[in-house]
Amino acid sequence: MFREMRRFKQKLSDEKCLELLKTQPRGVLSMNGLNGYPYGIPMNFYYEDGHLYFHCAKQGCKLESIEQDNKVSFNVIDQGVQIEGKRGLDFNSVIVFGKIRIMEDRAKAEEMCRKFGLKYFDEEQINRDMERSFGRVNLLDLEIEHMSGKTVNES
Repeated sequence: MFREMRRFKQKLSDEKCLELLKTQPRGVLSMNGLNGYPYGIPMNFYYEDGHLYFHCAKQGCKLESIEQDNKVSFNVIDQGVQIEGKRGLDFNSVIVFGKIRIMEDRAKAEEMCRKFGLKYFDEEQINRDMERSFGRVNLLDLEIEHMSGKTVNES
C-alpha cells in the first residue's frame, strides 16, 4: 500500500523517527480539504504508543475535512545541523500516514490532553488551561499506519 523509500541510504531508523515525534514541537497535518484542495496546517502534537494527538476547536474546516475523508499525513522536520565542510544544513524529517478521528471518550481525551499539554507547559499552567478550556476543545487521535523518515542536505 505504501511505497518503500527510493533513496534508502538516507533512510532513518524507526527509533530515530520516533525520537523526532517525541521531541519536535510541531509539524504539518495534511488532509484532503474541502472543494478538492489539499489542506495542510501547522500543528503542535503529542506522540504516544503509535498515536499522534492534536487538539482543535469543536467546529471548523479541519473537522469538516476529516469528516469527509479521515486519511491524513503528518510531517515533522528538525532544525537541522551544519556539518563542517558541507554546504547547507543536514536535517531529519519523518512523515506518518494514518486515519484520524475525534476522541469520543472524554475521560481518555482529558488524560491525553493533559499529557499533550505537559509537553509544552508546566503542570500549574495545564491545570488552569484544562479547567478553563477543555470543554471547548476536541482531541484528535491519529493512529499511525505507516511511517518513514530520512536525512537530507538542503543544498
